[in-house]
Amino acid sequence: MAMTVHVDIVSAEEQIFSGLAEFVALPGEAGELGILPGHMPLMTRIKPGAVRVKVPNQVEEELVFVAGGMLEVQPGLVTVLADTAIRGKDLDEAKALEAKKKAEEALVNQGSEIDYAKAQAELAEAVAQLAAIQRLRKRGH
Repeated sequence: MAMTVHVDIVSAEEQIFSGLAEFVALPGEAGELGILPGHMPLMTRIKPGAVRVKVPNQVEEELVFVAGGMLEVQPGLVTVLADTAIRGKDLDEAKALEAKKKAEEALVNQGSEIDYAKAQAELAEAVAQLAAIQRLRKRGH
């Protein structure tokens, strides 16, 4: 049997995933992170993007879109505390495209620094959602 680590992915609204995993890959602030069982303790911010969880005896990885948040790695436990988390199968391409369009328009018609920063964050989130949707599509879902 493969070595595993317990993984919890939660948002403010709900628990998205809880179970054993052979590895977890996610978008860290400084780049892509891969967490295997026995990883040293770690706490870092995560960027918008896809969290991929390899579940034992399951061919397809679990895919969860996160809009940013925190990652905590402790012995035997990986916790993803997401600002927003959406199961891969629940991602909506039309809504993501609309959000991207609105954010791009807001950037063009920028009024103040605060609006600009918010529009940049919304654009990054929409682009990350679309990338997660494309990854799912390539897997044949």
